[in-house]
Amino acid sequence: MRIECPLCGARDRREFYYAGHAGALERPDPGASAEVWDDYLHNRDNPAGLTEDLWHHEMGCGAWLVVHRDTVTHAVLAARLAKGDQL
Repeated sequence: MRIECPLCGARDRREFYYAGHAGALERPDPGASAEVWDDYLHNRDNPAGLTEDLWHHEMGCGAWLVVHRDTVTHAVLAARLAKGDQL
């Protein structure tokens, strides 16, 4: 899979670190139960189809990107800088 970094151009996905869904993360209340924190830290949705994910170009320019992709076909449809996004 190749990701089109807006700053560096097309790069192999191994240059990037996947950081999960790009939607707003709702952290549990600091006093929440251990079960709630366990769920927040370890469980993620695994949708089949279109998704927007947060990726860090860790082995490149260091930019954070929002990548619009299809998890079924592995097609990357678009990538934009995450700067200014409500993450």
